[in-house]
Amino acid sequence: MFFWLMVSFLLFAIGDILSVVTKARLSSVFIALMLFLLGFLLKIFPPDIISQAGLTQIGSFSATYIVFHMGTMIEIDQLKKEWRTVVMALISMVVAVTMVFLVSFFIGRENAIVSAPIINGGIVATQIMTKAAMEKGFALAASLGTIVFAVQKFVGTPFASAFGLREAKEILKEYHSDLEKGELRPEFLKATQSEEEVQKDRFWRRHQKFYTPFVCIAITGVGAWLATSLGTLVPQINYSIWSLLLGILAAHTGLVPNNILDRALASGFINAVVFSSLIPSLANIQISDLITLAVQTVAIFAAVMIGLFVFTYILPTWKIVGHRNLAFGISVIQLLGFPANYLVVNEVANASTETEDEKKVVLNRLMPAYIISNFVSVTSLSIVVAGIAATLL
Repeated sequence: MFFWLMVSFLLFAIGDILSVVTKARLSSVFIALMLFLLGFLLKIFPPDIISQAGLTQIGSFSATYIVFHMGTMIEIDQLKKEWRTVVMALISMVVAVTMVFLVSFFIGRENAIVSAPIINGGIVATQIMTKAAMEKGFALAASLGTIVFAVQKFVGTPFASAFGLREAKEILKEYHSDLEKGELRPEFLKATQSEEEVQKDRFWRRHQKFYTPFVCIAITGVGAWLATSLGTLVPQINYSIWSLLLGILAAHTGLVPNNILDRALASGFINAVVFSSLIPSLANIQISDLITLAVQTVAIFAAVMIGLFVFTYILPTWKIVGHRNLAFGISVIQLLGFPANYLVVNEVANASTETEDEKKVVLNRLMPAYIISNFVSVTSLSIVVAGIAATLL
């Protein structure tokens, strides 16, 4: 057990290290999953490596914990302020799902159902869909979903970065024009940090000495138990949706801290365990399946990227947020997730600016849009889409 546990964590670590070295241009998830796939194909790793590592049982509850944690990350007030970004993100999700189903005649109905929520979301949506596919006997669909998840950051990052840079140039052009006139518009006077609202009157802040790591894990456990219980009572609504809603409610009322698993010092381990739950689906891939899976993956992403470009850059839908480049950047964030979206914005700001004020101006425009878009798609609604799609298999 300890040997295969070490191997699994080492592969996750290699993915993270190479991602840091390449400044997120190479996805850590993509690297790790491809290393596992290579190990399975070459018969280096046993097909049940995750089970032998002792991670299967932990993985069975980890997704509910992480979804509750994600719910506590969502600020409802911030969502209200960025309503245009929210609308654009919603449109982008609909476009992506529609484009996946448009190629279902080529990739197959089950493959489309599994892949669509994964395009919208991240690791939790992937875990929900691959688990559902495996339970229904669609092993190859589960494998395709895992590969789509592994590749999507690799596909989305260049577009988010390139169009972010274009938007940054436009922002700085407006900023310098205002400087020449001697009248800066309000948005240029704000720094990213000024938008953070510290609500000191919240219940958990007043009693924060009691919110120890064990207490925070216990609270998450209660949320996960309630979510699964509600999922059993109301099977039409997936437990993951209940878990997300309970997390949002608990954080919004001030009863629990934002990012509760971070405060519990457990988010890194839980994330690793959730990640490990995706690995078994790769063990079912045979070398003869690779060409089919590769063609299907290319078809999915080609359709999605064409659809997003047409609907958010060419058609006047981009006017919702006021800028073509920003609209398309927001649309591809569903392929990245956190922290890749955060890293992309910082890279764009550093690459496009020369002064600290310019950097603040760029960050103030791009950071809220990219982060909120992530919350709408990857963190929240993709889980809802996955919960619904899982019942359609």
